[in-house]
Amino acid sequence: MGRGATEAATYKDLAAASDIIGFCVTTSDAVESAMGGETGVMAGMRPGAMIIDFGTSEPGSTKRLGAEVTAKGGRYMDAPLGRTPAHAMDGKLNIMAGGRAEDYESMKPLFDQLGENVFHVGDLAAGHTIKLINNCFAMTMATGMSEAFGMAVAAGVDKQILYDVMAAGPLHSGMMDFIKANAVDGNSDKLAFSLVNARKDVNYALKMCEGLGISPQVGPGAFKLLDEAVESGWGDKHVAQMSQFVEEKFSGKA
Repeated sequence: MGRGATEAATYKDLAAASDIIGFCVTTSDAVESAMGGETGVMAGMRPGAMIIDFGTSEPGSTKRLGAEVTAKGGRYMDAPLGRTPAHAMDGKLNIMAGGRAEDYESMKPLFDQLGENVFHVGDLAAGHTIKLINNCFAMTMATGMSEAFGMAVAAGVDKQILYDVMAAGPLHSGMMDFIKANAVDGNSDKLAFSLVNARKDVNYALKMCEGLGISPQVGPGAFKLLDEAVESGWGDKHVAQMSQFVEEKFSGKA
């Protein structure tokens, strides 16, 4: 507020005063709630306004909202964000932008302020599709590494030594280092992404696959472990802390 911003009472009021509306909320339900209704974005949207969903949403919902926005004379893009909160603070996010080429070009200066690696990945909802694939794969790695550390503890093997051996080969990755940071060094902030959000993203990815008529085998395993952790009260903890949950699970404490 001290830098000249004014507060809008509703999404409708915000849209009526804005040429570009960007939001990053937790679920597709939250996006749809913000967009629709008598006090939603579409109720106050200016002709030609650009609306950008920076969150991780279901592609089907994104396409439906895009069609509604277009019918009302607006423009709609999905531009989900990758990397960590630390990257966000430094303006070094990965951005996966979906939408018309001309819309991407008009928004590229904005995206460049937010991200270090900015991609135009295709038509509307392509960004959310790629983000879900990305996050599902990431969580298979995170849960797999967490189980590896859990196995080490159960077998009486030193976790640091296990990491040193694994990291010396082709398994080494940023995700491995994120999980190791907590499992070995006690720092869970290297991957400050909640387990409840991780479960949501994998669930969205699996629902997307169901709509495509395909049946992945690895993703459901990651979802099962994430779901178990969340249902055990670990939802607000960071993904990096999954190794602790697995260790407790294997010891009978979780």
